[in-house]
Amino acid sequence: MNRIRKALCALTLVGLGLCQAHADDKVIKMGTLSWEDLTPITGITKKVLEDAGYKVEVTSFSEWGIAYAALGKGDVQILASQIDYVAQDYWNKNKNRLEKISPVSHGLYQAIAVPKYVTIDSIEQLNENADKFGNKIVGIEPGSGLMNEAANAVKAYDLKLNLLEGSTAAMTAALKSAVDRKEWVAVTLWEPSWMAQKYDIKFLKDPKGAFAPPQGYYWVGQKGFSTANPQAREVIASVYVPLADITAINGAVKDGKTMDDAVKDWADKHADLLKRWENIKKY
Repeated sequence: MNRIRKALCALTLVGLGLCQAHADDKVIKMGTLSWEDLTPITGITKKVLEDAGYKVEVTSFSEWGIAYAALGKGDVQILASQIDYVAQDYWNKNKNRLEKISPVSHGLYQAIAVPKYVTIDSIEQLNENADKFGNKIVGIEPGSGLMNEAANAVKAYDLKLNLLEGSTAAMTAALKSAVDRKEWVAVTLWEPSWMAQKYDIKFLKDPKGAFAPPQGYYWVGQKGFSTANPQAREVIASVYVPLADITAINGAVKDGKTMDDAVKDWADKHADLLKRWENIKKY
């Protein structure tokens, strides 16, 4: 009997040790996409978590489908995403296995944009000026949420201009070239973007609502993340990054800084804000 009692005690101690090891596990696996709106959000939240004593492992994905699949499988625990429109299909498909943790920013807008010197103001005016735009709208990567919405706009307005698939880099080059020459150009663009900051552009009015209204960003996680990690959840929920700050950080990166340096500079300039976040997470 004594041997059995000792064995049970030993098992209990091992179990307690395992529980304690789990409780002390302060590694957060964070997913992101290498896009200029999500990268600053990820970097700032990572810094705040690290300041709170967590080790953060960041995995970057190329598109929403892969990111949400990784989140569902547990390869990552949390992911910043726009779940109302841009990534709504992926959220709806996986939401039974996921949870919304907290909002982290708001205001993403994407549509067709032109330089301000272009004398039209609405998507409805594109067809009558198609030749001035070279009969094309310069797009970005195929399969992106922006290009899907742009394709919907082409149908909704029966546009005669060709929607060109390509890359963000190629679109940026086309915009810069046109602005330098004061030529007319129509591009698919989004806010926040350093391009909207650097170039004097305007989004064309969208009376048919082909493009989604301004959207929010949320931290989402595997179902049960907040319950299993209450302190980490409080840290994450303390972070909110205004759209203008995201744009400014990306402007600094465009001017030659690394993202880490740009985030650090932002954190240094907002030391009082981070202190308030520090007080929020001490509970």
